[in-house]
Amino acid sequence: MSQQTNDFTKWYIDTIQKAELFDYTPVRGCIAFKPDGYEIWEHIQGEMDKRFKETGHRNAYFPMLIPESFFQKEKDHIEGFSPELPWVTEAAGEELEERLALRPTSETMIGHLYSNWIKSYRDLPVLINQWANVFRWEKKTLPFIRTSEFLWQEGHTAHVDEEDARKETMLMLNIYKEVVEGLLAIPVYDGQKTPSERFAGAVDTYSFEAMMKDGKAVQAGTSHYLGTKFAEAFDIKYLNKENKHTFVHTTSWGTSTRLIGSVIMVHGDEQGLVLPPRISPTQVVLIPVGPGKKNPAIIEKLDEIFTALKAEGIRVRLDDSDQSPGYKFNEWELKGVPVRIELGPRDLDQNQSLMKARDMDEKISVQLESMVEKVKNELETMQTRLFEKAKAFREENSHTHIDSLDQLEQHIAESQASGNIPGWVLAGWCGDDDCEASVKEKTKFTTRNIPFNPPAEKQTCIHCGNEAKHTVWFARAY
Repeated sequence: MSQQTNDFTKWYIDTIQKAELFDYTPVRGCIAFKPDGYEIWEHIQGEMDKRFKETGHRNAYFPMLIPESFFQKEKDHIEGFSPELPWVTEAAGEELEERLALRPTSETMIGHLYSNWIKSYRDLPVLINQWANVFRWEKKTLPFIRTSEFLWQEGHTAHVDEEDARKETMLMLNIYKEVVEGLLAIPVYDGQKTPSERFAGAVDTYSFEAMMKDGKAVQAGTSHYLGTKFAEAFDIKYLNKENKHTFVHTTSWGTSTRLIGSVIMVHGDEQGLVLPPRISPTQVVLIPVGPGKKNPAIIEKLDEIFTALKAEGIRVRLDDSDQSPGYKFNEWELKGVPVRIELGPRDLDQNQSLMKARDMDEKISVQLESMVEKVKNELETMQTRLFEKAKAFREENSHTHIDSLDQLEQHIAESQASGNIPGWVLAGWCGDDDCEASVKEKTKFTTRNIPFNPPAEKQTCIHCGNEAKHTVWFARAY
């Protein structure tokens, strides 16, 4: 039995440690990003930031410390976050008059400031995004997926009315989906969260959910329509065209560095990382085979290939270290580099090299004069191939035939007995919170979202058997 199958969490931690993506720190739940791990985030950040700016959003930055009184203004918000808040109570040797929370999210601070910034309909919409770190004191942590401190972006916008705010909410959800599927090669289901799963203080929360190789779900990002709740709490009003003061309608939306963990859990294999080319810190590695120092022509040719690839914007490295070729092959496979090129004396004599894609078993011969085009084509082909493979895995482990709690419990038991993963289940839900809670209590399956385009429509509730109001994805989740 493979380690991925036998102990997926151990495989995951071993893989990201050996690939040198992160390191533990003395502070519980807080990790250090090593350069390769942070560069993956930079590629995600770069693509999202470009998309945000193309749609009129601008970046700003807000304080990390938030007064306790701000949380008290929106009761659902404080109830949702209070168990996870770390507090600052002392500074410069003196006790503070008011406790300050390390931000879990910034709706309260931004709401306070927007109330000063927004005066007239001419000031709207306000379209601001923040790249920042946030803190949520998690009881159970897992690097990148769930940590006490993590990196993210959080968008906060204000609008003249509900229609404009809801358009914004869906626009950002669609941008997220396009980036995650196009850049990370991760297929997702987008949809609406149930009331018990929505963001604290939101009117409606929408998410996109991704299936990991152990069958669990990761909530990869969310977009929230907040209505006028935070506007009322922080008195964010504007003077409309009829010369009347009106509350703005607000949204917030965010993704985080848990996307790094998702990439590894979706694409990784027993040999280590498998990184989609568009986010890989190194896209191509060049490896000399044979005694390169005795045959400088090999290194000279690899230098030429290096220069040609780099000129095309390809992130390429030449490994001319003293390690054996076999060691280098294993090392770069572990790091998930998409394409490996090998060049030895015989290859040079034949004016060719060997090329291997990380997700394929075989090597292919490539003529040196066509190397650049072959590499560019392979990087694009691999990007598509990884997405299609992940999508096929999701379809194979998405179950639409389970319509009762007894069937779900039987399905879970049979999956465990056979060493298979239970995956996700598409089922009906009557809309009653007790039914949802009971399924969670008995199976540890939670509602992931009410998908916009479900593969089937369910007629009865999985728990009570009454008429279903919604068709919902259920799964165990990180």
